[in-house]
Parts: sequence; structure tokens; C-alpha cells
Amino acid sequence: MFANTLEVCSSCSFKGIREAVQMAQPFDTILVRKGTYIEYNIIIDKPLTILGDNYPVIDGQNKGEIIKIVADNVTLDGLFIINVGTSYTEDYAAVRVVKSKNFIIQNLVLEKLFFGIYLEKASDGKVFHNKIIGDAKEEYNSGNGIQLWYSKNIEVDQNIITHVRDGIYLEFSDFCKITNNTSSHNIRYGLHFMFSNDDVYQDNTFQNNGAGVAVMFSKRIEMYNNIFKDNWGSASFGILLKEINDSEIIGNVFESNTVGINIEGSNRVNYKDNDFINNGWAIKSRGACYANLFTENNFLYNSFDLSYNSKLNDNRFSDNYWSNYTGYDLNKDGIGDVPYRPVKLFSYVVNRTPEAIILLRSLFIDLIDFSEKVSPVFTPDNLVDASPKMKRIPHD
Repeated sequence: MFANTLEVCSSCSFKGIREAVQMAQPFDTILVRKGTYIEYNIIIDKPLTILGDNYPVIDGQNKGEIIKIVADNVTLDGLFIINVGTSYTEDYAAVRVVKSKNFIIQNLVLEKLFFGIYLEKASDGKVFHNKIIGDAKEEYNSGNGIQLWYSKNIEVDQNIITHVRDGIYLEFSDFCKITNNTSSHNIRYGLHFMFSNDDVYQDNTFQNNGAGVAVMFSKRIEMYNNIFKDNWGSASFGILLKEINDSEIIGNVFESNTVGINIEGSNRVNYKDNDFINNGWAIKSRGACYANLFTENNFLYNSFDLSYNSKLNDNRFSDNYWSNYTGYDLNKDGIGDVPYRPVKLFSYVVNRTPEAIILLRSLFIDLIDFSEKVSPVFTPDNLVDASPKMKRIPHD
């Protein structure tokens, strides 16, 4: 059987997309010509390619979900979808994919939405090169840009997401790749994932989000070459790591965040080749963090390089560059002859009494930090970088 192409337009045999879907045979292509189509609750229950010609508009008029895919081998390409319904009981999405495999959702523009693209128990699909622009004002009445729930083997690549609740959200979703996305100016998190293992996050930019990025209750996570930038606020961080184990955070940039990385209950994580630049705190370790390795990172002009709230240290710092290091290198091997203590007594004071931050640049602070360096009382004896680099480490 040969696949056919069904055209949709005001003067075509098919005036609406839903009508064309109902009449199409499996593996047909539906070509939607430029125009505006007032439709919602379009259910795609057979393998089809739906292709927009010059971005036709599908206007759901705020009545509910717009496209729902329940079949395998479906492609959506080149549609402009607006006016998704908002509900306090239903997570209406511009596009929902349910128990589908081998799907492609690409080149969509989504505006005036509740949820953007919602994958539910879906697998082996690709969400590629979409632009998702919300108008979220409050967390309680907004949805997420791209949401994965109980999904696996999904590629989320080259999407732009802005002004939604969470830009990209994963829950119980394993073996996924999140690459080359820009998630910015979202109400809560640029990226938020929980209970999701064996995922890769690479070459993404998370900027100016309400609370930064949150990574929780997951293992074997690989985060490479991402940018976490301009996440400011009393509850903001570049990234929050909570109960993350056996993972790698390599080659990332944490710049101009209240806290670069906020770590809690995370073990056996390799932090390597990262740049921490102009953050309030580069790293805040809140306890129960063991066997982590920090090597060849650059700590540049942060107010505090490291905050640590335990007297015990089971983590290792080695071969990092610290812009606050004032030691010397007599043998000219590029490694400081004096170990560097990244935890300052004043950071300990600020953790206990946040109002003390107004004293940050005073001479008094230099004195108490010097006294702690000479004779540590509040910080672990072995929390040192014994081989600090004398020059900034080049990271390609």
C-alpha cells in the first residue's frame, strides 16, 4: 500500500486537521497549508506525519488540550499552536504523547500555553528544535515547557523554552538526553528532574530562572558543558543537587548565581573542569556528602568559594585554581607550595547569621578569616586543596 498525502486548507477537500486525521490511512502524510484552524482535542491514533506549510496556526481557543498522540510512528512538524486551555484539575498540553514510540515532535512554535509538550509513558522519541513561549506569572496556575513522566530513551534537543513554570521537567524518566537547549526566564526551574537515572545533560544554557536548576533523587547523571548563569535570589542557585549519587559534573560554567552548586546528601560525584565565576557562593555543601572529588576547577572571584557545615570531611579537593589563593610557587612547577583552605570562617558566620553579610568587605572579616586559616576551629582540618594551581586552568 502506498502512502498518500492529504491536504488541509480552506479550499481543499479537508477543511480541518481532525477530519483529515480521521480519514487518513496509516503512514499517510497530512499537509496543513498556511492558515488558522480553530481546533482542539485532535487525537492521532495511527502512524501519521502531520506537516505544516509555512507555519499554519492551530488555535485551541483555551478550550483544552490541542493535540494528543496515542499511536507509534507519528511526526509533527512545522505547526504554530496557541491558546491551550488552563485547568486546575487537568494538565492540558499543546501536544501530549501517551504510550507512544518512535515519535518526532519538531519545529513547533507554542504560545499561550499551559503545558507545552507532555510525554507520558512514551519512549524512543525526539523533541527537536521547538520554541515554547509561555506567559506564566504565578507558579500555581502555570505548567511546564517540556515534561517527561515515566518516559525513557527520549532526546530533547535544540529547544528554546521561556516564561513557563519549569522549562524542562523529568520524573521517573531514564536514559534520556537533554542537549543544546536554552531554558531561561522561567518562574521556577530552568531544569527540574527527580527519580530519573542514567540521563545526560549537555551543552544547555539555563539562565535567569527563578530558582535555577534542581536535580534530585537520581543516580548516574552526566552533566557536561552546560551554562548556569544569572540565577539570583534568596532561594536561587545555578544547580541544586539533592540525593545525587555516582554522577559526573564536568566542563560546566556557573556564573553570577547566588549559589553556584548547592549540594545535599550527594555522594561519589566527580566535579571536574568547571568554572565558578562571580557567584555569591561557588559551592554550598549542606552535609551528608561523601567521597566527592573536585579537580581542575577554576574558582574565580566568588564572594565565598566554599561553604561547609560539617566538622567531618570525606571529600577531596585537588589541582583547582583559586583566585583568592595568595600562596607562592618557589620551584615554579605551577602548583602552590602552600595548601589552600577554601572554607573561610566568615562563610560559617554568614550561614549562622545571614545579616552578617553586610560586613563582607571589612577589615574585621580579613582578620577572622586569617585566624581560622592559622588555627582551624570551625572547619575540618583536612578540607584543603594541597596542590592549588597558580594559573587559571584553560577549559576548551
